[in-house]
Amino acid sequence: MNKINVITIDGPSASGKGSLAREIAKTFDLSILDSGSLYRLYAYFAKEGIKSELISNAIQENIEFKISNQDLVIMNIDNDITNKLRSESIASLASELSSKEEVRNALFDIQRSFYNDQGLVADGRDMGTVVFREAKLKIYLTASVEVRAKRRYLELQNRGQEVNMPALIADIEQRDLKDSSRELSPLLPADDAHIIDSSKMSLEDVISFTKNLVREEYL
Repeated sequence: MNKINVITIDGPSASGKGSLAREIAKTFDLSILDSGSLYRLYAYFAKEGIKSELISNAIQENIEFKISNQDLVIMNIDNDITNKLRSESIASLASELSSKEEVRNALFDIQRSFYNDQGLVADGRDMGTVVFREAKLKIYLTASVEVRAKRRYLELQNRGQEVNMPALIADIEQRDLKDSSRELSPLLPADDAHIIDSSKMSLEDVISFTKNLVREEYL
């Protein structure tokens, strides 16, 4: 299999994939794909009442991704909808929709279109196992449910959203079960992925470790 210039970062909800992907993309001047945002966009447009056959066009024609102050900003034409996409209701609907074959098929080509000669960092659930099987470097980032729930709690709190820790833990556990047990593209590490358990690591430690992997296996 010919390898392509892609770094995949897969893993369960709230494992820190997005923060790591943004830092790696910035450090090594790579394009970035946050595949979870595409599923959240699909959920957002579905909730807005847009017909499923029109959602792909809406994403391709109206959505723009920007990195601002180390964060990913998502614009729907001129409207910043980032916080709307990060609500737990959208996250739950996105998780539900991601198990449907028609949704995954609709987004597959959009995800592949993010790749260019510059190189790409792609984070999600099945980047290394399905979308970019020929990626040069694959990473599977995980952490305990409790650690991930705490991270998500702080993230949502900082965005001014009301959150309940027990409910957050239950939601992450349920999402893990759903993601790992579904028949279509279940959440699991690629055979050739580097598995990083960040339960006892700081974000800085994870970033440093991953940068070394990139220098050794990607550049």
